[in-house]
Amino acid sequence: MAFSPDALAAEIRFERSELTVVTARGEHRFRVELALDEPQRERGLQHRPFLAEDAGMLFVYERPGPISMWMLNTLIPLDMIFIGSGGRVLNIAERTRPKSLDAIPSAGPAIAVLEVLGGTSARLGIRPGDRVVHPLVDGPGSRR
Repeated sequence: MAFSPDALAAEIRFERSELTVVTARGEHRFRVELALDEPQRERGLQHRPFLAEDAGMLFVYERPGPISMWMLNTLIPLDMIFIGSGGRVLNIAERTRPKSLDAIPSAGPAIAVLEVLGGTSARLGIRPGDRVVHPLVDGPGSRR
């Protein structure tokens, strides 16, 4: 039995939401898919040939801790923005290598990871210490 990437993606559904990253240069809005459980986090952005400049995926975890990501079956370079308590950016892995199995770790306890198109962080001036505004990572509805 053969599986196509489209068939695999159809098995797992993602809620959609919007978030804002507040930087020294201003506020930057993204349309994101939410990876809230283990199957969604495992699938992530695998097998996708394209990601819009204002799109991304927000991986949310139940409690802060060390997080390690990889690029298994991911076809495009991504920026991985690790988010700590209060929605603060901990560290950013820029332009990650497609299909790499190398571990990409957070620089401390993280509650979430925002994946966006590679080069987005540099283009928008997103840096550690900036704030991600979304109820699941910085507000009363966060999973902290």
